[in-house]
Amino acid sequence: MQDMLGLGTWWLAVVGVLAAAGLWLFVSGMVRFFRGRFLRGPLRGAFGAAIGAFAVALAAVGMNLHTYHRLNYEEPVAVVEFRQLGPQHYEALLRTADGEDRAFEVHGDEWQLDARVLKWKGAGALLGLDPRYRLERFSGRYAAVNDERHAARSIYGLSDGEKGVDVWQLSQEYDRWLPFVDTVYGSAAYMPMRDGARYRVLMTEDGLIARRDS
Repeated sequence: MQDMLGLGTWWLAVVGVLAAAGLWLFVSGMVRFFRGRFLRGPLRGAFGAAIGAFAVALAAVGMNLHTYHRLNYEEPVAVVEFRQLGPQHYEALLRTADGEDRAFEVHGDEWQLDARVLKWKGAGALLGLDPRYRLERFSGRYAAVNDERHAARSIYGLSDGEKGVDVWQLSQEYDRWLPFVDTVYGSAAYMPMRDGARYRVLMTEDGLIARRDS
Protein backbone atom coordinates (compact mmCIF):
# COMPACT_ATOMS: atom_id res chain seq x y z
CA MET A 1 0.00 0.00 0.00
CA GLN A 2 2.97 2.34 0.45
CA ASP A 3 3.23 3.00 -3.26
CA MET A 4 -0.46 2.78 -4.04
CA LEU A 5 -1.14 4.02 -7.58
CA GLY A 6 2.41 5.30 -7.85
CA LEU A 7 1.29 8.44 -6.00
CA GLY A 8 2.78 7.76 -2.59
CA THR A 9 0.69 7.92 0.57
CA TRP A 10 -1.03 11.20 -0.31
CA TRP A 11 -3.82 9.35 -2.14
CA LEU A 12 -4.69 7.48 1.03
CA ALA A 13 -4.41 10.74 2.98
CA VAL A 14 -6.90 12.47 0.66
CA VAL A 15 -9.35 9.58 0.97
CA GLY A 16 -8.95 9.60 4.75
CA VAL A 17 -9.46 13.36 5.07
CA LEU A 18 -12.53 13.31 2.84
CA ALA A 19 -14.01 10.35 4.71
CA ALA A 20 -13.41 12.01 8.09
CA ALA A 21 -14.85 15.33 6.91
CA GLY A 22 -17.89 13.62 5.45
CA LEU A 23 -18.52 11.64 8.60
CA TRP A 24 -18.15 14.74 10.80
CA LEU A 25 -20.53 16.79 8.66
CA PHE A 26 -23.08 13.97 8.56
CA VAL A 27 -23.03 13.36 12.31
CA SER A 28 -23.10 17.07 13.17
CA GLY A 29 -25.97 17.55 10.72
CA MET A 30 -27.99 14.81 12.38
CA VAL A 31 -27.26 16.30 15.79
CA ARG A 32 -28.53 19.68 14.62
CA PHE A 33 -31.62 18.05 13.16
CA PHE A 34 -32.52 16.42 16.47
CA ARG A 35 -31.97 19.77 18.18
CA GLY A 36 -34.67 21.30 16.04
CA ARG A 37 -32.74 22.71 13.11
CA PHE A 38 -34.87 20.95 10.55
CA LEU A 39 -33.42 22.71 7.50
CA ARG A 40 -29.73 23.23 8.12
CA GLY A 41 -29.28 19.93 9.89
CA PRO A 42 -30.40 17.69 6.99
CA LEU A 43 -28.57 19.88 4.46
CA ARG A 44 -25.36 19.55 6.43
CA GLY A 45 -25.89 15.83 6.78
CA ALA A 46 -26.58 15.42 3.05
CA PHE A 47 -23.43 17.37 2.19
CA GLY A 48 -21.41 15.15 4.53
CA ALA A 49 -22.92 12.02 2.98
CA ALA A 50 -21.98 13.28 -0.50
CA ILE A 51 -18.38 13.90 0.58
CA GLY A 52 -18.28 10.46 2.20
CA ALA A 53 -19.61 8.83 -0.97
CA PHE A 54 -16.93 10.62 -3.00
CA ALA A 55 -14.27 9.31 -0.61
CA VAL A 56 -15.64 5.77 -1.02
CA ALA A 57 -15.56 6.17 -4.82
CA LEU A 58 -11.93 7.34 -4.70
CA ALA A 59 -11.03 4.39 -2.50
CA ALA A 60 -12.75 1.98 -4.90
CA VAL A 61 -10.87 3.44 -7.87
CA GLY A 62 -7.64 3.18 -5.90
CA MET A 63 -8.29 -0.48 -5.10
CA ASN A 64 -8.77 -1.24 -8.78
CA LEU A 65 -5.71 0.66 -9.98
CA HIS A 66 -3.65 -1.09 -7.32
CA THR A 67 -4.11 -4.31 -9.35
CA TYR A 68 -2.04 -2.65 -12.11
CA HIS A 69 1.72 -2.09 -12.21
CA ARG A 70 3.50 1.20 -12.81
CA LEU A 71 4.73 1.67 -16.36
CA ASN A 72 8.16 3.20 -16.82
CA TYR A 73 9.86 3.93 -20.15
CA GLU A 74 10.75 0.26 -20.75
CA GLU A 75 9.60 -2.10 -18.02
CA PRO A 76 10.55 -5.83 -17.89
CA VAL A 77 7.32 -7.69 -17.22
CA ALA A 78 8.03 -11.37 -17.84
CA VAL A 79 10.39 -14.10 -19.03
CA VAL A 80 8.95 -17.05 -20.97
CA GLU A 81 10.75 -20.38 -21.52
CA PHE A 82 9.57 -23.35 -23.57
CA ARG A 83 10.02 -27.13 -23.61
CA GLN A 84 8.47 -29.08 -26.46
CA LEU A 85 6.18 -31.96 -25.48
CA GLY A 86 5.05 -32.95 -28.95
CA PRO A 87 3.93 -31.52 -32.31
CA GLN A 88 2.46 -28.06 -31.67
CA HIS A 89 2.50 -28.87 -27.96
CA TYR A 90 4.75 -27.12 -25.43
CA GLU A 91 5.26 -26.55 -21.75
CA ALA A 92 5.68 -22.84 -21.04
CA LEU A 93 7.23 -21.40 -17.88
CA LEU A 94 6.13 -17.80 -17.35
CA ARG A 95 8.07 -15.81 -14.75
CA THR A 96 6.51 -12.38 -14.13
CA ALA A 97 8.28 -9.29 -12.81
CA ASP A 98 6.86 -9.80 -9.33
CA GLY A 99 8.72 -13.12 -9.07
CA GLU A 100 5.74 -15.42 -9.62
CA ASP A 101 6.32 -18.56 -11.72
CA ARG A 102 3.51 -20.24 -13.64
CA ALA A 103 3.67 -23.33 -15.85
CA PHE A 104 1.23 -23.89 -18.73
CA GLU A 105 0.64 -26.51 -21.38
CA VAL A 106 0.28 -24.58 -24.61
CA HIS A 107 -0.90 -25.77 -28.01
CA GLY A 108 0.04 -24.03 -31.23
CA ASP A 109 2.94 -22.57 -33.17
CA GLU A 110 3.23 -19.26 -31.33
CA TRP A 111 2.63 -17.89 -27.86
CA GLN A 112 0.85 -14.67 -26.99
CA LEU A 113 0.85 -12.45 -23.91
CA ASP A 114 -1.91 -9.84 -23.48
CA ALA A 115 -2.04 -6.81 -21.20
CA ARG A 116 -4.15 -3.77 -20.36
CA VAL A 117 -2.63 -0.27 -20.34
CA LEU A 118 -3.98 2.90 -18.71
CA LYS A 119 -2.61 6.39 -19.37
CA TRP A 120 -3.72 9.74 -17.99
CA LYS A 121 -4.23 13.36 -19.01
CA GLY A 122 -5.47 16.59 -17.49
CA ALA A 123 -6.19 16.21 -13.79
CA GLY A 124 -4.75 12.69 -13.76
CA ALA A 125 -1.40 13.84 -15.12
CA LEU A 126 -1.42 16.92 -12.88
CA LEU A 127 -1.96 14.74 -9.81
CA GLY A 128 0.99 12.58 -10.82
CA LEU A 129 -0.82 9.39 -11.83
CA ASP A 130 1.67 7.03 -13.46
CA PRO A 131 0.82 5.01 -16.57
CA ARG A 132 -0.28 1.56 -15.45
CA TYR A 133 -0.36 -1.92 -16.98
CA ARG A 134 -1.72 -5.32 -15.99
CA LEU A 135 -1.02 -8.69 -17.59
CA GLU A 136 -4.31 -10.31 -18.59
CA ARG A 137 -3.80 -13.64 -20.35
CA PHE A 138 -1.29 -16.08 -21.82
CA SER A 139 -2.28 -18.22 -24.78
CA GLY A 140 -1.15 -20.30 -27.71
CA ARG A 141 -1.94 -19.48 -31.32
CA TYR A 142 -1.51 -21.19 -34.68
CA ALA A 143 0.18 -19.94 -37.81
CA ALA A 144 -2.51 -21.50 -40.05
CA VAL A 145 -6.01 -20.01 -39.93
CA ASN A 146 -7.60 -23.47 -40.24
CA ASP A 147 -5.66 -24.70 -37.20
CA GLU A 148 -6.68 -21.58 -35.31
CA ARG A 149 -10.30 -22.43 -35.99
CA HIS A 150 -10.28 -26.15 -35.29
CA ALA A 151 -7.19 -27.28 -33.36
CA ALA A 152 -6.84 -27.44 -29.57
CA ARG A 153 -6.81 -24.04 -27.89
CA SER A 154 -5.02 -23.02 -24.69
CA ILE A 155 -5.82 -19.74 -22.95
CA TYR A 156 -4.90 -18.87 -19.35
CA GLY A 157 -5.96 -15.89 -17.29
CA LEU A 158 -3.22 -14.03 -15.41
CA SER A 159 -5.30 -11.47 -13.51
CA ASP A 160 -6.83 -12.19 -10.11
CA GLY A 161 -9.98 -10.30 -11.13
CA GLU A 162 -11.28 -6.85 -10.46
CA LYS A 163 -11.08 -5.11 -7.11
CA GLY A 164 -13.06 -1.98 -6.38
CA VAL A 165 -14.39 -0.03 -9.37
CA ASP A 166 -13.31 -1.37 -12.78
CA VAL A 167 -11.73 1.76 -14.25
CA TRP A 168 -11.07 -0.06 -17.54
CA GLN A 169 -14.73 -0.94 -18.05
CA LEU A 170 -15.95 2.48 -16.94
CA SER A 171 -13.59 4.20 -19.35
CA GLN A 172 -14.97 2.07 -22.20
CA GLU A 173 -18.62 2.79 -21.44
CA TYR A 174 -18.53 6.24 -19.86
CA ASP A 175 -15.43 7.92 -21.26
CA ARG A 176 -16.97 11.39 -20.99
CA TRP A 177 -17.24 10.93 -17.24
CA LEU A 178 -13.56 10.04 -16.89
CA PRO A 179 -11.80 13.01 -18.51
CA PHE A 180 -8.56 12.23 -16.66
CA VAL A 181 -8.15 8.93 -18.60
CA ASP A 182 -6.11 9.64 -21.74
CA THR A 183 -5.58 6.22 -23.30
CA VAL A 184 -7.05 2.84 -22.46
CA TYR A 185 -6.01 0.03 -24.73
CA GLY A 186 -5.04 -3.60 -24.96
CA SER A 187 -1.59 -4.69 -26.03
CA ALA A 188 -0.24 -8.07 -27.06
CA ALA A 189 3.10 -9.62 -28.00
CA TYR A 190 3.44 -12.95 -29.78
CA MET A 191 6.43 -14.95 -30.99
CA PRO A 192 7.13 -18.50 -32.26
CA MET A 193 7.37 -21.35 -29.76
CA ARG A 194 10.56 -23.42 -30.00
CA ASP A 195 12.05 -26.14 -27.83
CA GLY A 196 14.49 -24.48 -25.43
CA ALA A 197 13.55 -20.95 -26.53
CA ARG A 198 13.58 -18.14 -23.96
CA TYR A 199 12.02 -14.72 -24.39
CA ARG A 200 12.07 -11.49 -22.42
CA VAL A 201 8.86 -9.44 -22.52
CA LEU A 202 8.92 -5.71 -21.88
CA MET A 203 6.21 -3.10 -21.58
CA THR A 204 7.02 0.17 -23.31
CA GLU A 205 4.98 3.33 -23.80
CA ASP A 206 3.94 1.85 -27.15
CA GLY A 207 2.87 -1.50 -25.68
CA LEU A 208 4.30 -4.98 -25.17
CA ILE A 209 7.39 -6.17 -27.03
CA ALA A 210 9.16 -9.55 -26.88
CA ARG A 211 12.83 -10.30 -27.50
CA ARG A 212 14.38 -13.72 -27.80
CA ASP A 213 17.19 -14.48 -25.38
CA SER A 214 18.03 -17.97 -26.62
